[in-house]
Amino acid sequence: MTYSIVARDPGSGELAVAVASCVLAVGRAVPYALCGVGAVATQSQTRRGYGPRGLARLATGQRPDVTLTELLGADTDPSVRQVAMLAADGTVAVHTGVDCLAVAGHLTGDGWAVQGNMLANAEVLPAMANAMTMNAPTGPGSAKLAERLLAALQAGERAGGDLRGRQSAALLVVSANRGAEPWDEISLDLRVDDSRDPLSELNRLLLLQRAYENSDSATLALLGPAGPRDVYAMMEAARRGDLRSARTAFAQLRQRPGWEEWLRGGQFTHLAALLED
Repeated sequence: MTYSIVARDPGSGELAVAVASCVLAVGRAVPYALCGVGAVATQSQTRRGYGPRGLARLATGQRPDVTLTELLGADTDPSVRQVAMLAADGTVAVHTGVDCLAVAGHLTGDGWAVQGNMLANAEVLPAMANAMTMNAPTGPGSAKLAERLLAALQAGERAGGDLRGRQSAALLVVSANRGAEPWDEISLDLRVDDSRDPLSELNRLLLLQRAYENSDSATLALLGPAGPRDVYAMMEAARRGDLRSARTAFAQLRQRPGWEEWLRGGQFTHLAALLED
């Protein structure tokens, strides 16, 4: 009923889980990851405990295969579970229960695993695996981990995806840094809970994420929320050197109730000073 990927970026050491399904809000149940520790996808007749319990064991240095074997041994019905575990060093372990709904299975590669159940056909997983291989990092400028995983989900969807259709998707990426405050090491956490085309919406959210990270005012002026969109258009005009348009936009934005303080603080401080010269 779901197809997913767990993966490690060999360059950055980031860990990630991506998933798509024809259920409501798949991101609430399937993906788990902890910075510098590992990542887990738990699906089929999902037992969420595989996520936190698996990560707790991986955090002690226990291997994914040992961890998965232990947790399956404590499960009263492991034959209906599908679980993938990835350690911080890129080693993986995957279980597809014999009673998972067909088409079901998994494939593994260098630092990644793809798995699915109740798939439309037997070509879904090979398509995902091929996308992971084709988009493998080769040096500077290579696809980032999130983009690799999204491309794999899209390949799976093109091959048929979930037998029932599509509804939700999620993408979770955590840092390689194993710090004292792991909640501050979440690189990306995007979820589409209900959509006719969840992967297209997930792609849009990833574009927005990258635009915020890179202060890409041109993209934010097109894709950002309606309210701040005019602010980003002002910033883009200033970036291009079109100070006349930027000053006009700044003056108009200042007339909005409550916006004056925002425009003069934080990231806009220097721009506001420039536009008032």
